Amino acid sequence: MNKVIAIDGVASSGKGAVTKIVAEKLNLTSIDTGSMYRAIALETINKNISIDEVDKIIDIAKNCTIKLDPSGVVYLNGEDVTKYLKTKEVNSIVSQVSSIPEVREILVEQQRKMAEDIDVIMEGRDITTVVFPNTKYKFYLDADVEERAKRRHLQNKELGIDIPYEEVLESIKFRDENDKNKPVGALKRCDDQIYIDTTNMSIDEVVNEIISKVKEIEEESK
Repeated sequence: MNKVIAIDGVASSGKGAVTKIVAEKLNLTSIDTGSMYRAIALETINKNISIDEVDKIIDIAKNCTIKLDPSGVVYLNGEDVTKYLKTKEVNSIVSQVSSIPEVREILVEQQRKMAEDIDVIMEGRDITTVVFPNTKYKFYLDADVEERAKRRHLQNKELGIDIPYEEVLESIKFRDENDKNKPVGALKRCDDQIYIDTTNMSIDEVVNEIISKVKEIEEESK
């Protein structure tokens, strides 16, 4: 297996931004698995499919094409859908979409294939425990829930998405509970993850911490 740096963690703990910067510094391909599930959720909405129509959502996962550009742009069936992936509508169903076992199986297979020929850094919810449980480089990012709500609220404003802070906070609390108690693909802590609390850390500090730990692991493996 090529080098795979796996990063799991709670919503808005900094996974996305950190992953992109570490990828640049270590010459890795950055893969945001959450965007893949959001793309499926977006297509579900676009096709006016109910969240209860599980077979139709599975068909979307089987037949759509998702491309993750190194710049962070997400293409769904050839169209740039990046700015639509964190809308209120997508937020409201993405957790349910990602809980469909068949959808997870399809996307996990795609994620593993992405790492067959290239070195990657991949972030999500079950990368260290399900997608790449045997990689040497496992990280878990965490942060205080109020701090995470502030971060998400700011991100939304930058994207032109107007959702009140209080609503963002409640949404993240709900997602935390849901993510940690999913029957499939739950967010879990494990003994061989390196835990990083990003609450009072800058993005650069988190990046430096991860790179330092990666180098330590490499030295220990020689």
